[in-house]
Amino acid sequence: MVSRPGGQVPGVTAGTEGLLLHLTTPPEWRAALATGTVTPPSLSGVGFVHLSSPEQVHLPAERLFAGRRDVVLLVVDPARLTDPVRWEPGVPGDPASMRFPHLYGPLPTSAVVAVLPWRSGTVPVPPAPGDAVGRARAMDVSLRTRRAARVVDVRGGYAVADPAFPHSRDDNRLLVTGALTADEVEERAAELTAALGWQAPAVTLLHPDAGPVAAELARRGWDVATTLLMARWAPFPAAADGPAEVVPQSDVHALWERSWRRELGPGEPVLEEVVRQLVDREHRNDRVVRVVDVAVREDGRVVAAAQLRVDGATASLESVVSDPAVRRRGLGNAVLDLASATAGSAGCDLLVLDAAADDWPRHWYARHGFTETGRTWDAVRRT
Repeated sequence: MVSRPGGQVPGVTAGTEGLLLHLTTPPEWRAALATGTVTPPSLSGVGFVHLSSPEQVHLPAERLFAGRRDVVLLVVDPARLTDPVRWEPGVPGDPASMRFPHLYGPLPTSAVVAVLPWRSGTVPVPPAPGDAVGRARAMDVSLRTRRAARVVDVRGGYAVADPAFPHSRDDNRLLVTGALTADEVEERAAELTAALGWQAPAVTLLHPDAGPVAAELARRGWDVATTLLMARWAPFPAAADGPAEVVPQSDVHALWERSWRRELGPGEPVLEEVVRQLVDREHRNDRVVRVVDVAVREDGRVVAAAQLRVDGATASLESVVSDPAVRRRGLGNAVLDLASATAGSAGCDLLVLDAAADDWPRHWYARHGFTETGRTWDAVRRT
């Protein structure tokens, strides 16, 4: 463990003391996920990787990335580093008494417990390594902002928009990370809907105390759904020999299309266009995180599948689906086991997923070692 000089830092959440940050861009981070290490030019140039504490990261950020929106903060747990970290002077212009942490070796992606959007003018508050819900929320926000065609900073959160996929509310919504009131949420959602051309105001409430706000929005006529954040910690069992295999994502498209058609129902207008957009949007995730699709085939057709998204030491499980005709045959277990084993082999210590609070899969995940760690709320304004 590398300790930070100077004692306790005011305003830092308990459990996060000692965490370090590294500035990078989404393409550079995605390249590191493919190799397992972050190796910036400074490593070969001066022999170390530049790191910062949360309260000093604004100095290199404003010097190196002034005015840029496409910058992320890698949250590094020093306890997971094997090479030394030394606190040394910065560059001319930095406060003379300030020391910066320098990692004398490559940065393992498995030491990165979260990835945060860089936001000028704020002191980042990273989640603690043992905070499953904080890490899950960080991944949710960071993934959506990294892949978005447009990101708008608003007080209390972020707005994401992608005009190429107007039917995807996941890509056109307000992400509320702060403690906003229902009035503030409605006001911001209305303004953003008009400015960004959303088809309807859509909001995700990510603040842990947002339950009463969600209930108030429901009373005001919003459609509100509660999502459980579920998590499982390593170690993950090795995948046994079975029917599941890693497949190209395109092989799963037909299964996704069948699933979306069942979910949307025959009364949904422009059904085929909605399904097309929901499938076509998925390729963007692999641009910013490492995506692994696992599936089971029968007679050459994919009948069960799941997607694993690896983002440093945190992985999320998405799109677990199987055809109704093959359910209760253990195929879901097979894809879940392979996805979990893949997360372990990638160096992840935490696997997270979202489950609807009012649907049966949450019980199935619980039987596989996932526990509820928190809740979020999705709300759409009825038209």
